[in-house]
Amino acid sequence: MAKLLVLALLGIKPMSGYDIKETLKVMDAERWNGLLIGSIYNALNTLEKDGYIEVSQIEQTGHRQKAIYAITNKGKDYEKQLIKEALEKPLNPYPTQLYSGLSFLDKLDRDEAFAALRQQQKSLEEEYEIVSYGLKAKKEAEKENLSSFTFLVFEHMFETIKLQQKFIDKAIKLL
Repeated sequence: MAKLLVLALLGIKPMSGYDIKETLKVMDAERWNGLLIGSIYNALNTLEKDGYIEVSQIEQTGHRQKAIYAITNKGKDYEKQLIKEALEKPLNPYPTQLYSGLSFLDKLDRDEAFAALRQQQKSLEEEYEIVSYGLKAKKEAEKENLSSFTFLVFEHMFETIKLQQKFIDKAIKLL
């Protein structure tokens, strides 16, 4: 997924690795994409080696040089391929780790199980706040010009969190 994000950002404008990393941080890509931000440097190296991106210029910043990357025509085709693959890839809609814990809940005493599920509730509340902040930041960064697909993604994230909260509430009631 790092390759797709790097190509997509370079499709907007040429950037340095640092600029890509900072943009992905602002986008909170680690949270919603599971991307390890440091992996973009490996993606840059691979994409450049394979001819999908190229160094378009070298900027001098103090005593250091900074490579500015641009997407190639071959990279634009590869970006489309990666987008298509991402859209076609089956989802794993189940919180499998939580399901595993619930399957063996009887091995904990009631208080331990209740505390663990309350912690899950707290984590989901925090996640909702973080996603809310992310939407606000994205609106500010893009000057309220968010695409309908961006709104769709955020809507889905909020609905998923609410559904998980409802599920945890039911599990707590069963205790």
